[in-house]
Amino acid sequence: MSIDYYIIVNGQVTPMKKILVTGSDGLIGTNLKPRLLNLGYEIIAYDLKADNNICDTKKLEPLVKQCEGVIHLAAVSRVVWGENDPDLCWRTNALASRGLIGLALKQSPKPWVLLASSREVYGEQSSLPVLDSTPVNPVNIYGRSKVEMEKAGLSARKLGLAVAIIRFANVYGSVTDHHDRVLPAFCKAAVLGEPLRVDGLGNTFDFTHIKDTTEGILKVVERLEGGVIDLPPMHLLPGIPTTLENAAKLAIQASNSTSIIQEAPSRNYDVSRFYGAPHNAKNLLDWDAKISPQEGIKMLVKEFENNLKEKSS
Repeated sequence: MSIDYYIIVNGQVTPMKKILVTGSDGLIGTNLKPRLLNLGYEIIAYDLKADNNICDTKKLEPLVKQCEGVIHLAAVSRVVWGENDPDLCWRTNALASRGLIGLALKQSPKPWVLLASSREVYGEQSSLPVLDSTPVNPVNIYGRSKVEMEKAGLSARKLGLAVAIIRFANVYGSVTDHHDRVLPAFCKAAVLGEPLRVDGLGNTFDFTHIKDTTEGILKVVERLEGGVIDLPPMHLLPGIPTTLENAAKLAIQASNSTSIIQEAPSRNYDVSRFYGAPHNAKNLLDWDAKISPQEGIKMLVKEFENNLKEKSS
């Protein structure tokens, strides 16, 4: 049963706008929900952790009918998971996303849809920084599944659905993130004084703090709520290239650790060098990243230190 919530706007009792957030318990969803609530939205949370499978269109349809907007974060969200189970990756990221978009198209009025894509759609580019408009050229199943989702979204836009596509790049910033993601793994190991395994010292990425990512999403929601329907696909990132070797050194430095760096070979299905130029985010959203990788790594190290103290007390 749906429960309606209300707010007071200019002295009038007004129903809160509902936003369906898929993948609501992931890193981005967990940080986004309280911000949306503070802005007066009601959240319809949908996550696999609550036994809500994004592939279940029958379960999704009545929720899509209720909402004014959809923020679609649910996915097989790791490149390595996609490699380990490519069929599940395709069903979840490509086919289920297409199904969700189809549900939105059926509604009247139609909710706007924000699709969470990835810098993996660009693949391994020879020219850096990568522009928002750089042609997609994915090199792994995860990237290909996100390209398929983007195509479905852009096709639906031609049929009257307001769709925005945001490409995230190496989002980090929480101790509750997956333990083997690169920056949480580096920061935790440094705090514990353990070796930092680096899969390719020269591999280069554009690390984006979760706080900046959340602010960027809110900017997109603002545009969609304001009736903007033609935002081009764009990435949200600082545009600061950081090698894995430098990221590991920053974690060790921030924690005053005696940890050593252990080099390992790069994985052959990973994009090894990427950083972007966030022109569209700056020009169309009035957004830029406020937290540099150096500052963000210091913040994450501090969070791991505090977490360790709480567990030991």
